[in-house]
Amino acid sequence: MSQPLYLQLSEQLGYLTWPLFICAFLALLIILERLALLGNELLKRDVWLTELRQQTRSATPEQRQQLITLLSKGRSMLAKGTALLLSQYDQPRSMREEILNLWLLKQKEKLQSGLKVLQIIGVITPLLGLLGTVLGLIEMFSQLGLSDGPVTPSQLAKGLGLAMNTTAAGLIIAVPAITMAHLLSLWAEKRCNRIAHALNQMNLWLDGFDQALNIGCDTPCGANAPCLKGNALNQNAVNITTEATASIAATATLAESNR
Repeated sequence: MSQPLYLQLSEQLGYLTWPLFICAFLALLIILERLALLGNELLKRDVWLTELRQQTRSATPEQRQQLITLLSKGRSMLAKGTALLLSQYDQPRSMREEILNLWLLKQKEKLQSGLKVLQIIGVITPLLGLLGTVLGLIEMFSQLGLSDGPVTPSQLAKGLGLAMNTTAAGLIIAVPAITMAHLLSLWAEKRCNRIAHALNQMNLWLDGFDQALNIGCDTPCGANAPCLKGNALNQNAVNITTEATASIAATATLAESNR
C-alpha cells in the first residue's frame, strides 16, 4: 500500500519538509494572485483614449463632463486616474501633478505588492536546500560512524538522498519564484510608466494644448497628429529630392547629346 504524499515528502526532505512546503505554497499563492491581476488589467481596454486621440481640439466643458460620466464606469487604472484628474480640473496645474504623483505611487505599490516576498522566497529556499544538504551529510557520517564493518551503499543512500532531495526542492521553488518576481516587476514598472505618460498627456490637454494626446504616439492618432505631419514632411522631402535628381540627370544627358 502506497504511503500518503506527506509521508513520502517527509522521508525525502526530512526536517525541512514544512519550511519548504510553506515557501512553495506562499510562492504559488503570490504568483497566481499577481497573474490574475495582470490578466484582469490587460483585459480592460481603454477605447475612450483612442477615440479621444483622434480629435484635434482642446478640452471643452462638455467633453470633460462626458468623460467624467464615461470614466465613472471604467475599472482600469488609467480610467480611474483620468477620472481623478478631471475631478481636480479647477486646481492649478502644479497641484494636479502632485495629486497624480501621489496616486501613481499608490498604484505602483499595488502592482508590486507581494513581489518582494516572492524575491525573499527565491533567496531563502536555496539556502534551505543547502541546509538540507549539510544535514544529510551529517546523518550519512553518523551512520558510517555506527558501523564497524565495510561501507555499504545502503548506509550512504539515506543521507545522500536527503542531501540531494532538499537541494533539488529548494532550486525547484527558487527558480520560478525569482523569475516571476522579476517579470512581474518589469510589467508593473512598464504599466506605471504608460499610465503616467497618458495622464501627463491628459493634463496638457486640459490646459488647452490641442496636440497633447498625440505626443509620443506610436500609431497614427489623427489627421493632424505630429507623427503624421512628420511623416508627410519626410515623404515630401524624399519626393522633392527624387525629382531634383531626375532633372539633373536629364540635363546632363541633353548636354552630352549636344556635344
